[in-house]
Amino acid sequence: MSSLRFTTESSSDGILERDFTVGDIPGVLWSPASAGPAPLVLMGHGGGADKRHRAMVGRARLLVTRCGFHAAVIDAPGHGDRPRSARDEEDVAALRRAQAAGSPEAPAVVPYNVRLAEQAVPEYRATLDALQELPEIGTGGPVGYVGLGLGMAIGMPLVAAEPRITAAVFGMTWPDALFEAAKRITVPVEFALHWDSARIPREASLALFDAFGSAEKSLHAHAGEHVAWHLVEADSATRFFARHLSPA
Repeated sequence: MSSLRFTTESSSDGILERDFTVGDIPGVLWSPASAGPAPLVLMGHGGGADKRHRAMVGRARLLVTRCGFHAAVIDAPGHGDRPRSARDEEDVAALRRAQAAGSPEAPAVVPYNVRLAEQAVPEYRATLDALQELPEIGTGGPVGYVGLGLGMAIGMPLVAAEPRITAAVFGMTWPDALFEAAKRITVPVEFALHWDSARIPREASLALFDAFGSAEKSLHAHAGEHVAWHLVEADSATRFFARHLSPA
């Protein structure tokens, strides 16, 4: 198992921010500047984004400042500081052709996401192993996961396979290849969708929500297109993790 190595460190507004690597996988860990052991939330960024996308930074700041939690994200394969393979380039080109032609995106996106998830799930599990070796996180505390788009495509098989993750927030990706993972997820789930998305069929997203094996699950639907995400969901996810990860 690869060990964690911090490469940069900075602190502001009560938040300690550290870049790290686990083997050759780059990531960022945000933590309270001074605190004892606290829960950890793993995050997954969207397709075409990276670990320092504003959505990741914003969610991390909410989790640290409002909950006193740690938050961490790694670059997905072929994203951020990780090189794209020839296969990555082919898959991205296929998606761009579909978009330019006005064709459905799912035939290009779904197999691409499945392939990235097969690689990323073991990487996230190795990252969790390494982060839990830190005394400020430890092995005894609860762990959450939040991911939208590609972060959901990676996160659902991760949560289905990883018993240390005890609560999860998902949303906004094509559900075609995720139904079996949904059936195996039994932890509390918050699931968000855009009711009027022309890209991801509403009926398929509702069927995926129904497939979750969780006894506690909530559906958050917003009018609007795929790209018109509502900041209220970041606040809602923060409250969700505060309920499910904070000590009683």
